[in-house]
Amino acid sequence: MQLESSERTSPMSEPTETALVRLEDVHLSFGQTQVLKGIDLTVNRGDAVSIIGPSGSGKSTILRCINALVQPQSGQITVGGTRVDQLTRETERIALRKRVGIVFQQYNLFPHLTVLDNIVLAPTRILGAERRATEVFARELLEKVRLSDKAKAYPGELSGGQQQRVAIARALAMKPELVLFDEVTSALDPETVGEVLWVIRDLIREGMTSILVTHEMRFAEEISDTVVFTENGRVVASGTPEQIFRGSDNSRIRQFVGGLSGGRSAARNGDALPDPMP
Repeated sequence: MQLESSERTSPMSEPTETALVRLEDVHLSFGQTQVLKGIDLTVNRGDAVSIIGPSGSGKSTILRCINALVQPQSGQITVGGTRVDQLTRETERIALRKRVGIVFQQYNLFPHLTVLDNIVLAPTRILGAERRATEVFARELLEKVRLSDKAKAYPGELSGGQQQRVAIARALAMKPELVLFDEVTSALDPETVGEVLWVIRDLIREGMTSILVTHEMRFAEEISDTVVFTENGRVVASGTPEQIFRGSDNSRIRQFVGGLSGGRSAARNGDALPDPMP
């Protein structure tokens, strides 16, 4: 559904439809290099959308546009009624990021702070939340990501998978309406990937609106409402996991999915993501 022009006048206008995120004909270049070449994407509230595709296809740049970390040269980006592409002041972009959490490939935890303090810092400093209540919520989040015994630990004492779970808890501490996951398992040891995916799956099952850039085909097929395949800065195809992973008539998509999944998928074989943690 197209928004009327009168609804596009303010970057902080109220939402008028069920879609939480909408990208329309988004173009972005870095110098002479075209990175996004007319991206269209819609994410409804409560949905999980996985973006897959070869390296350099623009996947992570899409997330950065949604979170106003980069600004496209043209096109429209709306998040919860906010015209992200029209935000010109840093205060406006900060306000957006209070509502849109992002978890990167690198954990970026403060090494001199405990796990609890890493989680509490942003809500108390940025949102002005009361410290005691925030600590209570932070401990609830640590239980959710299965790290309730690590509140007093420092990042250097944790495995990569544990640090990434702390980073997820830190993003959730801001109580965002949308969470972006940017290849969050790419830097992890294969043995710790499962523990992070399990946490994300739990959040999605609880209804967290999520956009994931991932190379974990099995996981994307299991948890996604919509899967988007990108290549050369364009959306080549978008559909249900069934349509993308099993029913696509696009030979390039079949080749890509088969190459990363070894020619099989979890859902197709009746497998489920195992729980790596007690």
